[in-house]
Amino acid sequence: MGILIRTRDVPAARRYDEWRSIVCDTLGPLDFRIEGDAPLRGEISAGQLGPLGVGRVQTSTPHSVHRTPGLIRRDNPDLYRVVLAISGRPALMQDGRSTQLKRGEFAIYDFGRPYELAYDSAVDLAIFGFPRTMLALPFDSIAKLTAVPITPDSGAGALAAPLLRRVALDLETYQPANVARLSTVVMDLVTMAIAERVEQTETLSEESRSRTLLLRIHTFIEQHLGEPDLAPGTIAAAHHVSLRYLHRLFETQDTTVAAWIRHRRLERCRKDLADPAFHNVPVGVIASRYALPDSAHFSRLFRRTYGLPPTEYRRTCLMPPG
Repeated sequence: MGILIRTRDVPAARRYDEWRSIVCDTLGPLDFRIEGDAPLRGEISAGQLGPLGVGRVQTSTPHSVHRTPGLIRRDNPDLYRVVLAISGRPALMQDGRSTQLKRGEFAIYDFGRPYELAYDSAVDLAIFGFPRTMLALPFDSIAKLTAVPITPDSGAGALAAPLLRRVALDLETYQPANVARLSTVVMDLVTMAIAERVEQTETLSEESRSRTLLLRIHTFIEQHLGEPDLAPGTIAAAHHVSLRYLHRLFETQDTTVAAWIRHRRLERCRKDLADPAFHNVPVGVIASRYALPDSAHFSRLFRRTYGLPPTEYRRTCLMPPG
């Protein structure tokens, strides 16, 4: 993301006006208030992830922004926003509800209705904006959930929250070819997390539900790669789907469940072999960590996949330059 303002680069006499101007230019017309005579310190950056606007606000100055009826009459795009607390405890108020987000929590709000976002201490926030039409849920259902925290503890929230954080921190590193797919994943997970919160998952399209379920399954597989009994039946049971449906999900990715598990195990082994921190760990131990205990079988698989035996691959990766 490009940095739009860093207060230490702006003379103190101009900081308030320039910060307010950047906030309004980036997030839309807003009323901006600082309590007392607190010095303004912080940084705002912004960028795009396809159709999603992504902003990051870091500040140690207690203040608040307000979307008032007058500002709404002046400019009222059909937008939703999602705010994620990377750190700090921002307070969001809309539709008679108020919440103070904890670290890792996020909430949705409607830019077309009055709201307040306030910070009484240092915060680091990620803010995502997108057209209302991108959220495939009924308007009245979303209206019941504005300013309601979605936690990263379970369900789709456990996938959406860390993804939103990573996107905000790493936005400039994504390749253009991956942006469309990533923005779809973000919206699928946000939609599913909100749908779960209002218990209306059934309103999502089959395609969206399938993509989100597949992401959950990928995460489950990643967390259990070291277990020898990780198999399609175990995965299907853990996600309350039939074995046939599980296989159908992976067919849409032109692979099989077993092939995906094997691929992820080999990838984790490859990364560990190339990591200087593990240079003294025997190859067989690394392979066993990921449920590949047969050294000869592992060596054949690795060579077939990466073109080198694991020992030679490690030596090549860890060879000093020059």
